[in-house]
Amino acid sequence: MKPLVGIPLCLDEQGRWKAGRTYQYIDTAYSRAVEQAGGRVLHLPVQEDPATLVESIHGLLIPGGGDLLPDSRYPDGVRFEPAPVAQLGFDRGLLTAALAADLPILAVCYGMQLLALHHGGSLDYDIPSDLPGVDDHQLPEADGRHPIEIVRGSRLEKALGGCSDPVNSLHHQAVSTPGEALVACAHSADGLIEAIEHPAFDFCIGVQWHPEKLDGPHRQNLFRAFVDACGDRG
Repeated sequence: MKPLVGIPLCLDEQGRWKAGRTYQYIDTAYSRAVEQAGGRVLHLPVQEDPATLVESIHGLLIPGGGDLLPDSRYPDGVRFEPAPVAQLGFDRGLLTAALAADLPILAVCYGMQLLALHHGGSLDYDIPSDLPGVDDHQLPEADGRHPIEIVRGSRLEKALGGCSDPVNSLHHQAVSTPGEALVACAHSADGLIEAIEHPAFDFCIGVQWHPEKLDGPHRQNLFRAFVDACGDRG
């Protein structure tokens, strides 16, 4: 049987589609990438008792989402689109349970940042404000790409199968320090952390880019490695 990957849905509390209603949503690119890699997908809407949900899956994919909010005030021109409190609580519950169960974890963008914070890491909450002079990391979605340098011998390098193609870049927040037990395993040319991993886990990787939106061997190899790791749990 194909391994089952749990993907939490994003929670919209801003009435984007219809005033007075709260919706949950997800980019279908995630499920397509998992399915093409040989897995099945279980979408996880925000609800009580996330730990029980983790008992039903073989791996967890935390997708991109809203912004994580800083404790300090930022310049008036900096805009944040905060992840809802209920979303954060649910995702943190899933992550805690998945780590405790030693499930394979792939964390994307917001997911990577959440993984770092869970381990006591820190963020740059707005790259232009916190790191003036670095490259632009909010590139056009269709074809905006920049190179990354992957740490040799890392679990990420193994998962990508040696593929080092340029990646997309759709974020204004970044991981500043990975946190306890996590290590940085890829950087952009300006030194920003582009990926983190937990060396003690068979597969616990966070990436700042969106591999589900990429074409070719990069997406295929990463998702195949993730789904294969999930299969080992089945």
